[in-house]
Amino acid sequence: MIDTPVLVTTQPLHYAALRVTCALTEMMKVMGPGIGEVVAALKAQNVHPNGPWFTHHFHRPTETFDFEICFPVDAPIEPHGRVTPGIWPAMTVARTVYHGNYSGLPHAWPELDTWMKAEGHVGGTEFWERYLVNPNDNPDPTQWLTELNWPLA
Repeated sequence: MIDTPVLVTTQPLHYAALRVTCALTEMMKVMGPGIGEVVAALKAQNVHPNGPWFTHHFHRPTETFDFEICFPVDAPIEPHGRVTPGIWPAMTVARTVYHGNYSGLPHAWPELDTWMKAEGHVGGTEFWERYLVNPNDNPDPTQWLTELNWPLA
């Protein structure tokens, strides 16, 4: 389900973000409009994403998701409506790539957690998913690729 995880030291990353808190059952309803809102805010500032979009989660979801819909950018943006600038500092993360439909993501994260524990690593409370190949790129969910990033505590 996931590629063999590795530890990676990231570089600082500027991004445009829209924070969302919703019930698990509402996730699919808020994602599309949220992506559109961030894209519109970037267009209004004549800014282009410099990589795939991602979601930054503030904690492991239960019945509620608390996360940001994000697009990486080259420099800080100006706040625009509900869209705000963000920055990930450089850090060490456990990283893997999950292959398949998003419905399998709740099983992919525990796989990464198992690897981390076996290697003696502890993950922090926040994490992010970067959508390398998504439904806009390929309608076949078996081809979707989601990069999982879990900063070490």
